Amino acid sequence: MLTRPSTSAARGAPRSLSGLLPFLRPYRGRIALAGVFLVLAALATLAFPMALRGLIDGGLLAGDRGAQTMALREHFEALFAVAVALGVFSAARFYMVSWLGERVTADLRNAVYGHVLQQSPEFFETTQTGEVLSRLTTDTTLVQTVVGSSLSMGLRNAVMGVGALAMLVWSNPYVMAHVLLAVVLVVLPTMWIGRRVRRLSRDSQDRVADSSAIAAEVLNAVPVVQSYTAEPREAARFGRATENAFQVAVRRTSARALLVAFIIIANAALLLWGLYRGTQAVLAGDMTAGHLGQTVVYVILLAGAVAVLGEVYGDLLRAAGATERLMELLASRSPVADPPKPQELPLSGQGLAVEFDGVSFHYPSRPAHPALRGFSLTLRSGETVALVGASGAGKTTVFQLLQRFYDVGDAPGQQARASAAAHGGTVPSDVAQGPDSSDLMAPRPGAGGAIRLNGVDLRALRLSALRAAIGTVPQDAVIFSATALENIRYGRPDATRAEVIAAAQAAFAHDFITALPEGYETFLGERGVRLSGGQRQRISIARAMLKDPPLLLLDEATSALDAESERMVQAALDTAMQRHTGRRTTLVIAHRLATVQNADRIVVLEHGQIVEEGTHAALIERAGVYARLAALQFTV
Repeated sequence: MLTRPSTSAARGAPRSLSGLLPFLRPYRGRIALAGVFLVLAALATLAFPMALRGLIDGGLLAGDRGAQTMALREHFEALFAVAVALGVFSAARFYMVSWLGERVTADLRNAVYGHVLQQSPEFFETTQTGEVLSRLTTDTTLVQTVVGSSLSMGLRNAVMGVGALAMLVWSNPYVMAHVLLAVVLVVLPTMWIGRRVRRLSRDSQDRVADSSAIAAEVLNAVPVVQSYTAEPREAARFGRATENAFQVAVRRTSARALLVAFIIIANAALLLWGLYRGTQAVLAGDMTAGHLGQTVVYVILLAGAVAVLGEVYGDLLRAAGATERLMELLASRSPVADPPKPQELPLSGQGLAVEFDGVSFHYPSRPAHPALRGFSLTLRSGETVALVGASGAGKTTVFQLLQRFYDVGDAPGQQARASAAAHGGTVPSDVAQGPDSSDLMAPRPGAGGAIRLNGVDLRALRLSALRAAIGTVPQDAVIFSATALENIRYGRPDATRAEVIAAAQAAFAHDFITALPEGYETFLGERGVRLSGGQRQRISIARAMLKDPPLLLLDEATSALDAESERMVQAALDTAMQRHTGRRTTLVIAHRLATVQNADRIVVLEHGQIVEEGTHAALIERAGVYARLAALQFTV
């Protein structure tokens, strides 16, 4: 679950950037090379005032005309050499740090996205997709700005500032005693103003994420919004979110503008004071004109470095807030994970045997309302069982638990590990290794029961092995923004084209696919907008058939289709179930009872419990809940 940081803790502090260290560590060599070029560029800049002093004191003095010309040429050549060195080293530094910024940002995006994909549905119950997208885009862009630009500029100006300060101390120790005091007077207020900028930077990014979340939610439901003529309301809601973001951004900008104004005024005062003291020293004969020119340039470099560092500090504060938000995502841990010592799922080429043993379950977001209560059900290998019942009876929960999107109860040690991780602590040694298979198979009073496939507890299996053995056809078919071929092959990426076509033919999808403008290479659009509902369902069925799993979960795929589409989809489902072959166990959620009359068994759920079980004919004769549901649907 994604949690906000405590308001009592420092939010967006520069130390939050330490979270980027694991992403920078693989590129230590390039960082070191960039550091070398950075120092060389700074040294070239610091050499310029010395070359300028030589030009003024050695090349502009009265004397022999030819000697003066030669001296001027030498001094200008030295200045040009410094400029060339500065240009070459600056370009090399710019390339290296820009490469690092792009590379680290790409790695960070990949890490965050891959981590979010592994989260359980519980994570998405509390975290909006739009907020995740905001962190993947806006926040990583801020990090890229710092790693690829601001941080390098800050280090370069820090080196130049320290170098200029050292040269000034060496050449003008008395004057610099006063300058150091002035620098302290500049830095302290800068840090005080920076704290407010830091807080407002994090708040501003949170408000931008809020507006992104609203936009993502509404854009995914545009037809519904338009059908309810809610465009003005949704536009107003988005406008309020962006206005909140704007107000926070204005406050952040005001604080940062104050910081910039203070730094510029303080640096100008520092520069003018140094120049004033220097001209007095020249008039008194204590300093040459070249020495004064050198001092003035070093003071300018020092003032410029301080000004840039102030600007960079503001960028660092924003990036620190972005890094903090990204690290929150990476720190989130799914409560559903692979066991330390996974067991293998025994497969025999036949359908899986499924056993629900006294399963009780509450969704994390609804702890007071049980979704399943003492649910026990056994499916024999190759059997087709239908789940029926009113909405909220627990049918979908059965599917989600079978795929282990949630766990029916904490395995021994799981709570201790989660608690320790949440508080940054260590895990006690007696639970650090996690449950072994004997722990998982043993009965645990109050733990919520167990679910077994071929006699093995789900929690003892690798998630990849478990889900590889299960195929699903959801009620709302998911079509990706890809071709028909790629959508079907999603079920088994290594499948050949011939295997994809065979699956499409079995799902009665081949004919309409070949009728598309480019056949199997036709781009289907976002969420399959170029297909009808029945066509999307048959693509989804073909995908599951290509996977060829021993356990098939069907969430009634015909409930929203017209009669012709329903006939085609039902024929495809009958083929997918492999009935009477024993190769596949099928669990069906039935909304239309006519589609499951021939199931081996029909299980009726109410309020998370089984209230009836039997064949269609037997349940009709019993004149119970199922008979009443059937009467409602079959009576015209």
